Amino acid sequence: MTNNHQLIFMPSGRRGQIEEGTPILEAARQLGVAIESICGGHMACNKCRVQIEDGAFTKHGITSKNEHASAPSDQETELLNKLKSPDHRLSCVACVEGDMLVFVPEESRGQKQVIRKSARERKIDIHPAIRKVYVEVEKPSLGEHRGDWGRLQAALEKEWNLTDLEIDLRVLRQLQPRLRKGKWGVTVTVWQEKQVIDVQSGYTEGTYGLAVDIGSTTVAGYLCDLRTGEVLATESVMNPQITYGEDLMSRISYSIEHGDGLNKMHKAIIGALNKLATNAANGAGLSPRDIHEAVMVGNTTMVAILLGIHPIELGGAPFALANRDMMDWRAAEMGIRLHPGAFIHLLPAEAGHVGADNVGALIAEEPYKNDEITLMVDVGTNAEIILGNKDWMFSASSPTGPAFEGAQIEHGMRAAPGAIERVRIDPVTRAPRFRVIGEERWSNEWDFSSSTPIEEQPNQMAAGICGSGIIEVVAELFLAGILLSDGRFDPACTGPHVVWDGSKGKYMLATELETTNGKPLFITQNDVRNIQLGKSALYAGAKLLMKKAEIKTVDKVILAGAFGSYIDTKHAMVLGLIPDCQLDKVVAVGNAAGDGARIALLNRKKRDEAQRLVEWVTYVETAIDPDFQDEFVDAIAIPHATDPYPHLADILPKPAVSSNGTSEKKPRIARRPRRKRSDQPVG
Repeated sequence: MTNNHQLIFMPSGRRGQIEEGTPILEAARQLGVAIESICGGHMACNKCRVQIEDGAFTKHGITSKNEHASAPSDQETELLNKLKSPDHRLSCVACVEGDMLVFVPEESRGQKQVIRKSARERKIDIHPAIRKVYVEVEKPSLGEHRGDWGRLQAALEKEWNLTDLEIDLRVLRQLQPRLRKGKWGVTVTVWQEKQVIDVQSGYTEGTYGLAVDIGSTTVAGYLCDLRTGEVLATESVMNPQITYGEDLMSRISYSIEHGDGLNKMHKAIIGALNKLATNAANGAGLSPRDIHEAVMVGNTTMVAILLGIHPIELGGAPFALANRDMMDWRAAEMGIRLHPGAFIHLLPAEAGHVGADNVGALIAEEPYKNDEITLMVDVGTNAEIILGNKDWMFSASSPTGPAFEGAQIEHGMRAAPGAIERVRIDPVTRAPRFRVIGEERWSNEWDFSSSTPIEEQPNQMAAGICGSGIIEVVAELFLAGILLSDGRFDPACTGPHVVWDGSKGKYMLATELETTNGKPLFITQNDVRNIQLGKSALYAGAKLLMKKAEIKTVDKVILAGAFGSYIDTKHAMVLGLIPDCQLDKVVAVGNAAGDGARIALLNRKKRDEAQRLVEWVTYVETAIDPDFQDEFVDAIAIPHATDPYPHLADILPKPAVSSNGTSEKKPRIARRPRRKRSDQPVG
């Protein structure tokens, strides 16, 4: 009898049962995970390196160990030592002998992650915290005892009106030789008009800063010229913490269950930030030492781990923060390699699970300056929600889970070449067509005949489905009448694309000819249910804020975040991800959190504005709200059990007519038993 073992590949999130003795490289191919391999398994190219994580992963229900792979040969060990990668394995020769969580490093990935966090064009008033000024300092003379620092202070006050400055000890040690080398003319770099962080001989130019959005999945950085505001380089990396958990609560749990969990995740994010800063600087022809300041945003768990603060208090009520206010810390003290005197500025948080990333989005979009009532949602594993206008504003977080990012979906994956990102289903024939990342043509335009020239065949075939595709396929299944409003496959629905296993249906989105692994790609009943649970949590959070504000409708909906940029607004509303709104008033704004970090980097006055905002916005704790469960259950229906969607009236299926001739407006959905929520974690 053959033994099978559970393999989970990160960061793609693909998983499945693999036969014992299968090389990890072959297992990856079976699951649609592309790992670089040129030599065909002869240990010559060394490009197929992977890392087997060690420890218990409760969320996945597995214990992963290095010993769950076949023992390395002397040749493999020697090669890995030469490559200075002793903690890696070559996936072409390491075979499966037990459950494993396998991390595929960026350099080994055959299909690079598509990072969708580009900077938007914005009008920003430039007023950075860093400035360079040139001064000529009076030479010392007998009988004059102020010292070189005293004379530099006097010159800075006289020429630039800079007073009460402090000087870094490191800079003081270099001051005298640099004054003399510059023949008493020096360029002084000042931070916040408080501290001298560098003195350079003669006249020099160039001040640079880095704005960073530390997302649960992706870390995005924007290197800026602090004088002009120009974005010189944009870099993104996968957040390596994803190995330890796809969502926030998984990472909090990992830090609690493993004594070294916090240390592992802290080192991982510091390493990722150093890599990002180096890549960004190199891309602009600079060195990381040229980066004089960084502004960072992230959710409260990401910021806690960044600072090396154990996130255990964020795992349960009352979700206490170590510090809510904005902070400035030395980059060197944090282990981040920038200019030796650089500071890291962290925007403030609003509450236990509404962090600096949400505050960044706020100062980027400024809904608090408008009359119209705006709902702003940053869709992720933990959705952050803002509702209000210039007179009032509420915020909340809602635990949507990782389904929108491809996790918990049978063929789910992150946005990478081969991921299905767009779906359409013919309402008459119920036949699908889709588009994948890396191929502009829709699948119905693909030609696999032997006479078709190779250049006319698809560049990419379907490897899985990512978040935007998942939302579209569920909405399209509903619009085509394949799904009922309660999310079940319609038992009366048959045809070549709907397959039944007893009472459970599934939909064949891609045939074996259209996939990379030669197997059909199905959307299952469980996939639909996981999307319903995620969208219900988001909608329930928004609805609670609307009830708090005593309003029935909103004037505008903003979808923030990289994922929000690629959601089709019509499909999002059909699914019931967001409340009803005029469709042209639903806008996607991209990485608003990253834009907010960039604004705060280029204009330090915005940092004070951010601090005032967090003290003004009213936070609503959904975890303990007695109405959350009822709102959650009603929102499971597509688009909703009771709330109307008049702006979709022309496209939504008509309500089914019951045997007594009345319309069945509300589907029958089994309500979960009400639980005490005072200690329920959010994340």
